[in-house]
Amino acid sequence: MDTLLLVLYTSLPWAAVVVLSLMAVAGAGVGMVWPRFLAYVYLGVFFFRNSTSYGSLATFDTVSVYSRGSGVLLFPLLLWMMFAVWCCARVSASFQRYPAPPCNLRPWLLGWLLLLGAHVAAGMLTGVKLSAAVAPSGFSHIVWMAPLVSLMLLSFRTRAHAIELSRFILLSGLVRAGFGLARWALAGGDPNNVYANMNDIKIKLTFFDINDSLLCTVAFAIAAVNLFQIAKHQRSQFWILVDWATLLATAACVVLSFRRTAWIGFLLTGLVVMMRFPLQRRMQLVALGLPVVGAALLVAAVKRLGQTKGAGHGIGSLFYDMESRRFGAESERVLELKLALADFISHPFTGIGAWGRYTGYQQIAWQDGPDGGLFLHSGVLHIALKAGLPGLVLLFGTIWAFVVFARRALREAPPDLLGLATAGAAGLAFMLPDLLVGTPFPQVRTTQMLAICMALPYVAMAVAAGVPAAGTAPMAARRRFNIPPAPASRSTSAAASGPASPGARA
Repeated sequence: MDTLLLVLYTSLPWAAVVVLSLMAVAGAGVGMVWPRFLAYVYLGVFFFRNSTSYGSLATFDTVSVYSRGSGVLLFPLLLWMMFAVWCCARVSASFQRYPAPPCNLRPWLLGWLLLLGAHVAAGMLTGVKLSAAVAPSGFSHIVWMAPLVSLMLLSFRTRAHAIELSRFILLSGLVRAGFGLARWALAGGDPNNVYANMNDIKIKLTFFDINDSLLCTVAFAIAAVNLFQIAKHQRSQFWILVDWATLLATAACVVLSFRRTAWIGFLLTGLVVMMRFPLQRRMQLVALGLPVVGAALLVAAVKRLGQTKGAGHGIGSLFYDMESRRFGAESERVLELKLALADFISHPFTGIGAWGRYTGYQQIAWQDGPDGGLFLHSGVLHIALKAGLPGLVLLFGTIWAFVVFARRALREAPPDLLGLATAGAAGLAFMLPDLLVGTPFPQVRTTQMLAICMALPYVAMAVAAGVPAAGTAPMAARRRFNIPPAPASRSTSAAASGPASPGARA
């Protein structure tokens, strides 16, 4: 018996290696034939897996799939798995002669890779470890947005795939919002409640992680466009009910998150969505929706800010900890930004390096851990501090390129794909407050969720222009997207590919 147990325990590692190898081979096979299935698994991790334990009273930390562990792989295993899925999708596209859809983000994302390479080289010359140069506290996660955008463009190749993706996001948002609301009503809300656990503010949250509110907002945008656009497309009663349930549940979930950045971002999302409709429809939605949403946000704001020390009164209370004070000690949020800004002014062209810590960070209460001074509450200033003016140029250039394309996508996307295109723009609008006063770039989940949002308009327009079956789109659309003509043998009917309808407006 002892010998049998010894053999069993000795063989377990080898058995695990064999099982993992078989799973990898099977996954590669699926990825070669149906890359979007692996993409769905990857998206599902970010849609449903929380990324922070900040504000929790738990005495132990669970292992996070977003962590890079000991740092041997330099980046989290999850990102390497995504890169492997991208390789499968790239090989699959080559075998099937699928042309890579156009994307004006590519040169900017390549610029981020070159900038990171320059920082790595500078760090190695000055004795900085490679693991520190590419640490999450820098801007390496922005580089990892590129393969995810490319993966989505290579995986969702037809109009049916794009509609399927839209429904997947819709259902994910509904399920996530339903979970958050049920936990809020029955189980005390999110345990990562920094307001109740650390600030003695007696409120319950649906989700503290801003990415859960981002998912709800993206699903909200899809549902709103599906329900209220003028140029309707055929949809079953089931999906209409799903749209209404998603619209109500996701809005409630964002309001009950009690995050100021989520509230402001949600209002910006509403503006993006309403701009897809004619003036008369906008006025109708404002008259019906604004009183309800405004009242809900007002009640939530009064409940939270009324218990917050030093919040004051009026609209200015939303920014009570972000305003400079004439008397007394400076707010730590403002002090943090002033210290980082001083370091940026001292190193405007190079920044302090992806691995650097800003001077005086020890004065900030939340900067007392091993990561002290490596991050700050402003995504824009974070990039300026770490990468200097080159980083700022790349940041605003990337946003500008997306906005230019998204505006065109929202004008030209056909009705059945307009929700998907709008969701991407709405997601970026939602994250603008977090980019200004949050910590998006050191977080794997946040940067990958941003990449998902940024990819959506490109997916919608690629399938609308007929990229999947090269030669199927109208010539005007093909010239607009710089799609080369396809051999006659590969041509299919324009109706089957679902050509773009430049005149179709919501």
